[in-house]
Amino acid sequence: MYKHSIIAILACFGMMTASSQTLFRYGKYSADAQDFLKTYNKNNTKPVTKANKAKSISDYLDLYIKSKLKVREAYDRGYDTLRQINSEVDNLRSQVAENYLTDPALGQQLFKEAFQRSQKDIHTAHIFISFRNELGGVDTIAANTRKEAILERLRKGEDFLTVARQNSDDPSAKTNNGDLGYITVFTLPYPFENTIYKTTPGKYSITQSKSGYHIFKNLGERKAVGRIKAQQILLAIPPGSDETAKNKISKLADSLYKRIIAGDNFSKLATAYSNDYISAASGGMMPDIGTGQYDIQFENALWTLPKDGAVSKPFLTAHGWHIVKRVSLKPVITDPANKANQTELQDKVKADARWKSSRDFIYDRIEKSGNYTKHNYSEIAFWAYTDSVFLMKPLGLGRNVNAQTPLFTIGDSTYTIQGWIFYSNSNRYNPDGTGAKPWPLVWDEYVKSSMYNYYRDHLEDFSPEFHSQMTEFRDGNLFFEIMQQEIWNKAQSDSAALLALYNQNQKNYTWKKSTDAVFFFCSDSAIAKTAYDQVKKDPANWRRISEMYSEKIITDSSRYEWSQVPGLGKATPKPGMILPPLVNSSDNTATFAYIINVYPQPTQRSFIEARGLVINDYQVILEKRFDEALRKKYPVVIDQKVLESISK
Repeated sequence: MYKHSIIAILACFGMMTASSQTLFRYGKYSADAQDFLKTYNKNNTKPVTKANKAKSISDYLDLYIKSKLKVREAYDRGYDTLRQINSEVDNLRSQVAENYLTDPALGQQLFKEAFQRSQKDIHTAHIFISFRNELGGVDTIAANTRKEAILERLRKGEDFLTVARQNSDDPSAKTNNGDLGYITVFTLPYPFENTIYKTTPGKYSITQSKSGYHIFKNLGERKAVGRIKAQQILLAIPPGSDETAKNKISKLADSLYKRIIAGDNFSKLATAYSNDYISAASGGMMPDIGTGQYDIQFENALWTLPKDGAVSKPFLTAHGWHIVKRVSLKPVITDPANKANQTELQDKVKADARWKSSRDFIYDRIEKSGNYTKHNYSEIAFWAYTDSVFLMKPLGLGRNVNAQTPLFTIGDSTYTIQGWIFYSNSNRYNPDGTGAKPWPLVWDEYVKSSMYNYYRDHLEDFSPEFHSQMTEFRDGNLFFEIMQQEIWNKAQSDSAALLALYNQNQKNYTWKKSTDAVFFFCSDSAIAKTAYDQVKKDPANWRRISEMYSEKIITDSSRYEWSQVPGLGKATPKPGMILPPLVNSSDNTATFAYIINVYPQPTQRSFIEARGLVINDYQVILEKRFDEALRKKYPVVIDQKVLESISK
């Protein structure tokens, strides 16, 4: 018996509720009627009518009771403390916990939003106003004054790109006038993307980051162009090159372009001349290019190529001279039900900063449940202690706190200054290398991180669904373990008992009409046809033929009853017969058979031939004995009134 099928039988053995009805007692334990019905409705596959419902429930109840008793016995024996059981449960917990750590509604909203935004590209311009002044110090007042002056110019109708060139603190604005080209979903940080996608064409909007103010203008929109596969030749201009050197590179670009137009091989020229050494190694081939990944000049040249195989004239960017060739275009997927695209978008959403917002419900839930309590300590002393550790400042007022001073409590866990210092040591710097974060931001992240980790570690207390899922899985593993110990291992290893059972019931172990045959299990119908044709031409070499396709064909040579031979149907097998492949329509796998010998009369199976059947019968006997022993240990008393009520 397979482990996963057993776990399915045990599904929904979840915890009882205070308002539940007891369906039956077994020893000092009780089983809830609603838990039983949940399991019955989930696993009963037979048609149920008003006439047969009572019998259907009664039959399933017998199976349910037997399973319950076995799981209970496993707990009483301490199998739930076995290392392999806990390891499997922990592995599953780590796999499925993530599904319960995000707000499902918000997650679906983010996926839907990402798909909708992927359907259009927005031509975007940008003005950046830094909080830092010319001396490098932070001056938010001056930044705000500059912002208002720029907004006033825009309100008067001045050209956005001109204002950007003259005023933006983004260095690239001096050459591109703040024109970022087209952007699409995931091109820019989520807060910027939000601002841009909420701005109507021709209008501008402002947002703020930790670095300063950002004014974005929607210069126009287009249907998303998708992704493009391209090759390029880059002739880089070395820093400090004089005009003579620059002209020489420009002439080389023109020369290569003429050679390509005349029919020279683009890949060979890219390998020989391109300074983009990564792509040059593969004939100039670049990874798929999406909107907003490269300089505006590069993307403009690439996206205006009219068809596959088209080559651009040489064009200049800050990196040098480029020649690009369009290889293929991959249009944006417009079907929201496309599974592959759904998976790709979901992976990108989860890897993006926007996913953090889907966890906000955790912090809110912990605070509202009363699990979070901030301790009474001196804020001044706390920050003085922090500065003494990280900035080597004198402790001063911090002397009345120490590493063990409690800061807050979440549930039964207390978080001290020592934990805060440990967290800050690893997380107080911006991951992009731009320096230290403001201490209030680090503190907010520390509290939220602590709440998140507590929620994850105590997920069973917060989510009944998760608790139920983990209980089902643990009970399924315990059921498997006790069946392994009490039934399956004994049935496999007790050769004397198996032989005795065979001798007592030989009439039960006979061959019906049978054959010696080879079954060919093929990975797909095409390989099945190829192998079938070859075996048909040369049956004696079937083994060599199967070995030729060992990665796609598995063979099984044994004795089979006629009813087991694929594709035989009601036909009479004959030695040398090769049956055509039988294709499985659900997965395109295929099977065919080669008949070697035929036994048209029933015959007695030897003990070796019957061993598998004898083991199955012995397992039934062992399980019956075990069930009887468990019923004596855990006497079962069914509440007939409750059973009658749920049977209706």
